[in-house]
Amino acid sequence: MQDAGVTRIGSDNWIMAYVHVAHDCQVGNHAVFANAATLAGHVHVGDYAVLGGFTGAHQFVSIGAHSITGVATVLLQDLPPYVMAAGNTAKPFGINSEGLKRRGFAAAKITTIKRAYKTLYRSGLALAEARRKIAGQAVKSPELRVLADFLERSQRGIIR
Repeated sequence: MQDAGVTRIGSDNWIMAYVHVAHDCQVGNHAVFANAATLAGHVHVGDYAVLGGFTGAHQFVSIGAHSITGVATVLLQDLPPYVMAAGNTAKPFGINSEGLKRRGFAAAKITTIKRAYKTLYRSGLALAEARRKIAGQAVKSPELRVLADFLERSQRGIIR
């Protein structure tokens, strides 16, 4: 990630008490930061991401759109779009299907995202192979383009 020299926070975000957003962070729109969520410098947060209370993101981490973290999650690597994560250090626990339903994602699209999650986390494939497979699926499933692009750009590696 290149140093932008500025912190930007998008529109319609919900930022609760004691949240810290450090220098050079980029926050999208409609994100939720529960109490004491903390971003180190150069963190990118996608649209509709939800950070549980006391979540901490290490510098240069990217947090994907529609992802969600549990309380006291520690992110040392990138959190892909749609993924639900928790723990110190963060581990994946499925997709944010409830959040997707609330945002109007059709059942078929949620199923497609679940399949991509299984490719990424449960297939036994190496990351590079899973990334190629998801990129191929994204040709026919636009909702996977967000995930495929995120995986291609990841600099720190993803939580696994």
